[in-house]
Amino acid sequence: MCDHSPRCPDAGAADCCTAHVTADHSEQGWCRLCNGVILFDDGAYLTPEGRVRALRRSA
Repeated sequence: MCDHSPRCPDAGAADCCTAHVTADHSEQGWCRLCNGVILFDDGAYLTPEGRVRALRRSA
């Protein structure tokens, strides 16, 4: 899906949430990234396969 250079991380990559935002719906608490990930304001994200994950936050 990504046409950025360099390419954004794949939806399965550990850093998948660093991909570029393609649709910002911050008024609703979410955005869609160019790799198909839906990123929520609470730190959870939904992969294109339908898996729900939580962002890994550093201490």
